[in-house]
Amino acid sequence: MTSRYTTNRDISLNNITFRTFPRRALLLAALAGAALLNTACVPLLLGGAVAGGLTVATDRRTSGTQVEDEGIELKAGQRIKEQLGDRVHVNVNSYNRVVLLTGEVRAEEDKAALVRIAGGVENVGKVLDETAVTFQSSLGSRSNDVLIQSKIKATLVDAKDLISNAFYVVVERGDVYLLGRVTEREAQRASDLIAGIQGVKKVVRCFELISEQELAEQLPRPAAKTP
Repeated sequence: MTSRYTTNRDISLNNITFRTFPRRALLLAALAGAALLNTACVPLLLGGAVAGGLTVATDRRTSGTQVEDEGIELKAGQRIKEQLGDRVHVNVNSYNRVVLLTGEVRAEEDKAALVRIAGGVENVGKVLDETAVTFQSSLGSRSNDVLIQSKIKATLVDAKDLISNAFYVVVERGDVYLLGRVTEREAQRASDLIAGIQGVKKVVRCFELISEQELAEQLPRPAAKTP
């Protein structure tokens, strides 16, 4: 697929687009919600679901795929913990069988091992490795990610021209990763909105693009009026 956007990075993965929109680094220290954090990132499926749970019926994935994604996250996370232990601090998120790995590792060899482990889990279609070879993120950094998440959720819910729960959002050290089955219009609109939020360093898009016609076919039909 050829991108119609000007970006620093545009990698075609069949019908999945992986694009990065850089933004100036705006750091905002925040400690609210720190007690809720066990990992460096907190995925959100906006408009209904919470991290670690099954999504609501309005999710654009099939119910079977939602269950598969949940299983992928659990199995990959457990296998990574068993094989790499505290050498890595990695978060596993799966959307429509595309696995996103974020967090921190100690060496390049660990990155290769992560891709191998996650890719070996049944039902995984693609692995996107966005881990960094660096020190583990601090409590302040993770708290800041939670604050950014809340701003993103409010922004997408307020956008009347978007269906907020079409976007699966992961925030890691101020970098925002967007997954979902969306149209080009929705992808661009959401990216523009999120890039303007204070604290966001960059927006990385890992979308599966669908046409406006496909979207219209998925939307619930209005109930017929009774005479």
